[in-house]
Amino acid sequence: MTPQDPVSVLGEDECWQLLSSVTLGRLVTTIGTRLEIFPVNFIVQHRTVLFRTAEGTKLISALWNHRVLFEADDHTVAGGWSVIVRGEPRLLETPDEIAEAENGQLLSWIATTKRRFVRIQPKEISGRRFVFGGAPTP
Repeated sequence: MTPQDPVSVLGEDECWQLLSSVTLGRLVTTIGTRLEIFPVNFIVQHRTVLFRTAEGTKLISALWNHRVLFEADDHTVAGGWSVIVRGEPRLLETPDEIAEAENGQLLSWIATTKRRFVRIQPKEISGRRFVFGGAPTP
């Protein structure tokens, strides 16, 4: 990848590796015809995206939909990347599921009680890496 070829497509393994390197992403859902986006802290666990939340709009809109979109990214001064997961959200309910989720050490960033774990089971994952720079010269 060079400034002449500033965008490259990431393979599935690299997408999961990059997702595992950050802890903040964005959950995109719909409520009726209205799009919603929520920042969430998350972890990657067994090639799924796991986040925890309290009861409210985020939880309801995630579970109301059969499909959601999740995006995370990062950058330096030289370049960046973005990964998108399209998948099915599922509320974790059994004691075994919750225990496994809790073993992931997914902690809330703010001092609020978040009792619900939601796992996004991916149906598709894609990513891009970018080299930053000025416009190419003709």
